[in-house]
Amino acid sequence: MRASLLQIDVNDDESVADRRLRVADLVRDQAGVDLVVLPELWTTGAFAYEGFGPEAEPLDGPTHEAMSKAASDAGVWLHAGSIPERAGSGNGPGGSLYNTSLVYSPAGERVAAYRKIHRFGFDQGEAVLMGAGTELVTARLPETVIGLATCYDLRFPELFRGLVDAGAQTLVLSAGWPERRRSHWTLLAQARAVENQAYVLACGTAGTHAGVPQAGHSIVVDPWGEVLAEAGAGEEILTVEFDPAKVAETREQFPALKDRLLGLATPSR
Repeated sequence: MRASLLQIDVNDDESVADRRLRVADLVRDQAGVDLVVLPELWTTGAFAYEGFGPEAEPLDGPTHEAMSKAASDAGVWLHAGSIPERAGSGNGPGGSLYNTSLVYSPAGERVAAYRKIHRFGFDQGEAVLMGAGTELVTARLPETVIGLATCYDLRFPELFRGLVDAGAQTLVLSAGWPERRRSHWTLLAQARAVENQAYVLACGTAGTHAGVPQAGHSIVVDPWGEVLAEAGAGEEILTVEFDPAKVAETREQFPALKDRLLGLATPSR
């Protein structure tokens, strides 16, 4: 299976409309690849909080239209990163906005949408501007089942365990991860791969969002924790071939997931 991670430079000087057109063309350029992955909130920038409300759109909005057509034109499965989704009227933090990832088939059909569960900000920014998702989401491709996660989710291993229990073999994560915590990005991507015996495809942004330099360094990790490919800091298309059958082989050769102990009693105090 061949995947391309599009590490987009989200430049404050480029309009959302122009970037949407440019990224759609980049997706079309990936014809012949099986799966294309985009970063988190690449339309606005993950830290450009003031743009969330004005640029929010419904699931069938302009980004959906552009990405659906790009996936169809290229004949690829497309994880189109995430958008600020407007799920109802109003701008407020009362759940009308979500950080939502979209997945399209090679026919341009939207087959999955995932609302980010863990919102970053510690009672600021995304954590108060966006509502929290409540559902784990997977999508079945011909070669593998992908589990969807977004940026800050990477710090919460229980989410990925849930995705594995739901059948995920390839964990696909879109992010706008800051440069100052880049070492955590690499470490956690490898940890999620090893503990779940799954591939991790983690696509981040380049550039600077509202003054916050981005880590870049999109990464693909195999079920043993080996880094198959890693991008640099700038805009880059990271293309890698991987064998989805290796997930089942790894889980059979080293069946650690069978030894999980669930429902342990809470210790008394």
